Amino acid sequence: MAQSAQVLIAGAGPVGLTLAIELGLRGIPCVLIDKRDGSVPLPKMSGVTPRGMEICRRWGIADRVRSAGIPENHPGDIVYFTSLCGPELARWEIPAAGVRNRRGYTPEPPCKCSQLYFDPILAAFARSLPALDVRYDTTLKSFTADGDGVTARLQSMGSCAEQELRCAYLIGCDGPNGVVRPSLGIELEGLGTVANSTNIFLRSRELASLHDKGWAHVYRAIDVTGCWSELIPVNDTDLWRLTVFDDPSGGAHAHDMVRRFVGADFAFEILSVLPWERRDHVARGYGEGRVFVAGDAAHECSPTGGLGMHTGIEEALNLGWKIAAMVGGWGGPALLASYAAERRPIAVRNVHLATRSFQSIKQIPGYREGDRSWQQTLRENLSRYIVTEHLRMQYCYEDSPICVADGTEPVVENHLKYTPSARPGTRAPHLWIDDATSILDLFGLGFTLLRLGPDAPEGSDLIAAAQQRGVPIASAHLPSVEAKQLYEADLCLVRPDGHVAWRSTQEPAVPAALIDHVRGALRLVPEAQSQSRTPREIRRSFEERKATR
Repeated sequence: MAQSAQVLIAGAGPVGLTLAIELGLRGIPCVLIDKRDGSVPLPKMSGVTPRGMEICRRWGIADRVRSAGIPENHPGDIVYFTSLCGPELARWEIPAAGVRNRRGYTPEPPCKCSQLYFDPILAAFARSLPALDVRYDTTLKSFTADGDGVTARLQSMGSCAEQELRCAYLIGCDGPNGVVRPSLGIELEGLGTVANSTNIFLRSRELASLHDKGWAHVYRAIDVTGCWSELIPVNDTDLWRLTVFDDPSGGAHAHDMVRRFVGADFAFEILSVLPWERRDHVARGYGEGRVFVAGDAAHECSPTGGLGMHTGIEEALNLGWKIAAMVGGWGGPALLASYAAERRPIAVRNVHLATRSFQSIKQIPGYREGDRSWQQTLRENLSRYIVTEHLRMQYCYEDSPICVADGTEPVVENHLKYTPSARPGTRAPHLWIDDATSILDLFGLGFTLLRLGPDAPEGSDLIAAAQQRGVPIASAHLPSVEAKQLYEADLCLVRPDGHVAWRSTQEPAVPAALIDHVRGALRLVPEAQSQSRTPREIRRSFEERKATR
């Protein structure tokens, strides 16, 4: 007899774990499987973005992540040199997270926490939720979907027998080589492979004190051939990851590459070597029927700029509340279609940003001593294309079928300046309520109606309309004029994923219609309108908006 669960999630990396936690916190029975044993042999991710930390704050584990990361008093500089022990050529100074934790746009600074530590923290939290069944060493062999659900065939490592699992929804967070996306027949678009790189994971206690560059988040080497590699600390003592941007040998000369980068002989141990393709891919679709994809199964990008996991966990946050709504019976027929309509254009944008950032590094001219124009060329190139915290978070779900547009102009994306906005489709902007409480802390697992300013409307009819439809909703009054000015509204309806669904200076004329719109039951915008845009069209739109600043 087949086992059953509401949701099956294939892939227990950060994206699959995020989705499982979002569902588990709502008490939705889920099975989370992964073909690996749960260990992280080679940490690919080296930090958690502010948005990722905001999600951890929402779950109550932000302090745990920070304590596992590199100390917050270490600066996040990016340093360029001929070799680690050679002359310094340039430095992009990024202050330590610990001195930037009162930034205006987020309550959470970025955290330099490697995947080596981040994944186990998420996994432990997931296991603590009674609704979640986490199974490692388990493979998704195949599945069949129908109008009522999905039948999946699973196999445990060391067993020849397959087990059948019946679920209402299947989400493939199983990476670029997983089962789900190819089984749906969804093809990839994009530039394809942009480089063949190699990651070298090494241990050396001597390395930190071997040079005069001080602490940094990224160390990059430039010689006569150009910028060819970067080193990122995994912890603050002895673990490091060296990435060679173009390596035809596939890591065959790993020891020589380490010594070339450092510019000196020293004691080190290579823990693992991983050749990999640096890709530019986005899936043409994000799902079909009751089956969806997220994370690396939906897109692949260069890690330059820290957009890979960032994009994936935002997708999990977006999809999680929508699946919960369908399981809970209050989601409308257009709700799940909004997942691709909202998130695919963001994936195309982010993959483009990552590729462009990597190419800008690769285009750094080779260094020749005495060339006075070289450093200026370097700075102009990097300042134009570097992916900052601001750019990762400054976006909007344009043309979303479940957000109510208010006719305001989009905020122009600027990688050096963050402009807070409560325009429908954007992440609701942060504001400190007191020394320890952010307005983001008011958002729970359902919708939140913000009543802003001293004379804010009650919004009672809107609350009642939501309750009549079973939509989870809470109300919060912020009497400050500052909050009203920031949100440019008296009422603002914030979705369970922290994005603005609607705002106005007065109560809605037909509250029930508004609630039906945001839950996907009243289709005022053509379904999945944004899916018809090609990656080239979306990239062109991004470049045009950027050029107008």
